[in-house]
Amino acid sequence: MKRRVVITGIGAVTSLSCQVEDLWKRICAGESGVRRITAFDPSGFRCQVAGEIVNWSTDGYLPPKEARRIDRFAQFAMVAGTDAVKDAGIDFAREDSYRCGVILGSGIGGLGEIEQQHIKLMEKGPERVSAFTIPKLMVNAAGGQLSIQYKIRGPNTTVATACASATNGIGEALKMIQHGDTDVMITGGTESTITPLGLGAFAAMRALSGRNDDPTRASRPFEVNRDGFVMAEGAGILVIEDLEHARNRGARIYAELLGYGLSADAGHITQPDEEGSGAARAMRSAIRDAGLDPADIAYINAHGTSTPLGDLAETRAIKSVFGDAAKKVSISSTKSQLGHALGASGGIELVLTLLALRDNVIPPTINLDEPDPECDLDYTPHQSRERPIDFAMSNSFGFGGHNAVLVIGRMKD
Repeated sequence: MKRRVVITGIGAVTSLSCQVEDLWKRICAGESGVRRITAFDPSGFRCQVAGEIVNWSTDGYLPPKEARRIDRFAQFAMVAGTDAVKDAGIDFAREDSYRCGVILGSGIGGLGEIEQQHIKLMEKGPERVSAFTIPKLMVNAAGGQLSIQYKIRGPNTTVATACASATNGIGEALKMIQHGDTDVMITGGTESTITPLGLGAFAAMRALSGRNDDPTRASRPFEVNRDGFVMAEGAGILVIEDLEHARNRGARIYAELLGYGLSADAGHITQPDEEGSGAARAMRSAIRDAGLDPADIAYINAHGTSTPLGDLAETRAIKSVFGDAAKKVSISSTKSQLGHALGASGGIELVLTLLALRDNVIPPTINLDEPDPECDLDYTPHQSRERPIDFAMSNSFGFGGHNAVLVIGRMKD
């Protein structure tokens, strides 16, 4: 029999706020964290806006010397992870370190470090390349740093499935606890790719919005005039644990993590299946894994990136799974406010889905001025809305044809 798994701690680093409750307040108010890029001069790039975290600091979280030795994406994970552990009220020094683990997701890892060290190599020669280059850029660095921080000696792995990375990571952490391999997992995702190479590469694919004159309105999921996604950065980290373990230590429980589904489109390396068949399969699997029916789901935090193909495919997938109930489920894309944090997005969005369930509030999809006629579901335009939520879903779909879905539910007993 599968063990029950609950969420006891959350932390987030985003372009809108790096404090969970303040983030949630701003999300519900319909604010945007998208702005003109300041990390470098974006002039000359087709896209010049992003969900960038400005005035970033690890003060109070990491000693300055240690912070310099880890890439920005790992710094995000350390800050959000520290907040999640504190929120969970767990002391890992009192836990069996072999019964605890870390699984994070990241699509790319230390892209900024790769660019910086390549410049050094080309301009100053190989002797000037930093000895910390590999430990900083490797995609598993963030998970490794968290395990070192808390002396966690159980399973430690990193998932890289593009924009589905964090959701896949959380799902795999869920399975480890359900099957009795661990009792507690730190999980989620982190990403920092707002660099000249990252921006230039995505822009070359014509994947990014060109709405530079009005940054806060650039991300427009499900809107007829959407023209691409807006890059973002950040981290969303959760502490999940066996229900009995959480109860035995008197933990505050946010919700139950009920179901996980995943699939592959096996079609195109970047474009989704036009009918959303792979996405639909992952949603059905997650709902079935949770022991629910589609009609039980009150809210879906959509992948909703603001790309013409992706939003339409997700809409078709939801219709396929929910049938007549598709018109009744509340949907929103918080990427309209934060931008798309790639491999971290699933972690950030599960945190927001959890808060929606906690407060019975559907966050809005901002900038939805004129819905695409083919995207005709309830995407909660412009303003948040109160609605009873017992079960909610979070969707993540990534390049490579990766589809991953999580279902959470309110604790009933």
